[in-house]
Amino acid sequence: RCSQCRRIHVSVFYKIQFLIHIVLYKVQYKIISILNLISMPLSFLKRNFINPVLEWLYDSRAIGIILLSCTCISLLLSNISTENWYIHLWHIECKMLAAWHLPYSIHMWINDGLMTLFFFLAGMEIKREIKIGELSSIKKAILPIGAAIGGMIVPAVLFLLFNKGTIFAGGWGIPMATDIAFSLGVASLLGKKVPISAKIFLTALAIIDDLGAILVIALFYGGAIQLTYLLLSGAIVFLIIMMNKTMRFGWPQCLLGLALWFCMYNSGIHATLAGIVFAFLVPTKQLTDYEHKVHPVVNFIILPLFAFANTAIVFPQQGLQTLNTTLSWGIIIGLFIGKPLGIISACWVLVKNKIALLPYKTNWSTLIGVGILAGIGFTMSIFISTLAFAATTTQDIAKIAVLIASLLAMVIGYAWIIVANKKL
Repeated sequence: RCSQCRRIHVSVFYKIQFLIHIVLYKVQYKIISILNLISMPLSFLKRNFINPVLEWLYDSRAIGIILLSCTCISLLLSNISTENWYIHLWHIECKMLAAWHLPYSIHMWINDGLMTLFFFLAGMEIKREIKIGELSSIKKAILPIGAAIGGMIVPAVLFLLFNKGTIFAGGWGIPMATDIAFSLGVASLLGKKVPISAKIFLTALAIIDDLGAILVIALFYGGAIQLTYLLLSGAIVFLIIMMNKTMRFGWPQCLLGLALWFCMYNSGIHATLAGIVFAFLVPTKQLTDYEHKVHPVVNFIILPLFAFANTAIVFPQQGLQTLNTTLSWGIIIGLFIGKPLGIISACWVLVKNKIALLPYKTNWSTLIGVGILAGIGFTMSIFISTLAFAATTTQDIAKIAVLIASLLAMVIGYAWIIVANKKL
């Protein structure tokens, strides 16, 4: 009887177990079905919307299009507002911050604070190219270095020819700069019509150009030197170098980097140069990691904010008559004509004397087109405009001239390369 009871119990147990398995299987099937229903639209969104957007954001053309859009929106808002609320927005001040020796307006925080990260990214790109890239050997670097020097000297000379002895002479640094994002963005739009070697040449040229602009800002567009803060900046740099020898570069050094920015801001040297100095303190093996972290923040937050804040310009009532000044012509001629003239002249001298070779699969016609694209000034040129002149009206005229010259360089450079390729 006990054995019979045990058999019944075992039988009931297996039946219950079987029923539980069936229920669990059905529940699992239902859960999987529900998850599949949920995941289908999510995967559809990811495949058809999110992934394409992410791919586009990391496309070299994206930042140029974004900056152009920001500029157009900013100019529109500046000129349709009857009370100029948009322009006043960027100049809202907090005097308490001034007492703490910090930037005290939104515009200042963007130009003196956030743009330090832009210079940090530029500094890392310069260091990478010097260490392992196109500037790592004399053979590789000689052509873009020569082209960049020619492309900085000739525009500055042309500007001074227009403005020598005028109150605008101090703006000679404005037409010296090439905007990497815009110039490479337009070159990317041209696809295979611009060889990869020519794009690499343009990148290296623009990076050297940035370094030249940075040196110009440091030497000629700073304020009165405050020795105490300058010495503190040097002490912080020394401390970071010592820390790098004993520990991995990380948050402690980044906190010291903020202190370096504060000291540079109050030293009389432009605060953004702290970004360049700090970039050269990042170990080479960690450059790529920090570039990847900073790149999206700079390109898709800081530079658009810079474009909005620095192109908040009211067009002059007399229009072209107001722009018909030696300042405007110096900038336009310097960027649009001086840039390609200086770049091509330097390249011609170096190639004809067999000191350097043209980029692989690049002819002189294409190189001229690349030189014209290098006349797109935008970020650095506008930035130097804010440093060169104190008067807002003068800054605005300089900025409008930069925009005109950059637009001409975009359109003519693009058209030149299209026509040059059709003739081949």
